[in-house]
Amino acid sequence: MAIIINLDVVMAMRKKSLTELANEVDITLANLSILKNNKAKAIRFSTLEAICKSLDCQPGDILQYIDEEEEQTEN
Repeated sequence: MAIIINLDVVMAMRKKSLTELANEVDITLANLSILKNNKAKAIRFSTLEAICKSLDCQPGDILQYIDEEEEQTEN
């Protein structure tokens, strides 16, 4: 997938645990883990907003676009 989720990096920078963030965002640990491990297919804007508010960051700090075609030609 061309969108990479860097939630684990931002969480580490903010020293927030998965449990802490799940409680603050009101999301299950399982769903937050799916996001953190880059397994999610979609995210609601309301969830993204809550995560950004809790981590004091911008959506671009969490989401990154990688051009898969460029990545394949480099390898």
